[in-house]
Amino acid sequence: QAAKSARRVVVAGVPDGLLHNDVMADVLIIHFQMAKNNGGDVEEVMYPTEEKGVAYVTFEDPEVAESVLKKDEHRLEDKRLSRCYPLRVTRYCENVSSLL
Repeated sequence: QAAKSARRVVVAGVPDGLLHNDVMADVLIIHFQMAKNNGGDVEEVMYPTEEKGVAYVTFEDPEVAESVLKKDEHRLEDKRLSRCYPLRVTRYCENVSSLL
């Protein structure tokens, strides 16, 4: 089992307050499991976090995290959202607030 930090990404730009937190977590899981988003099996989504509009997504496989990071543009789309939202996906590190 690879270290969690190698399998985790930071997702900024999550629309805040539009959906219940658990519903938004589901929307994020669906987004990051889709092949078109370079995704794969999601182990867990931490949302909400201390940072507004930020989620942590942990994948089963560090290679999936890498391929998600390589995708140029992530756009969160779901029928429960009124429009699509651009997401900024960055590598997880212990000091996350320095990335934002």
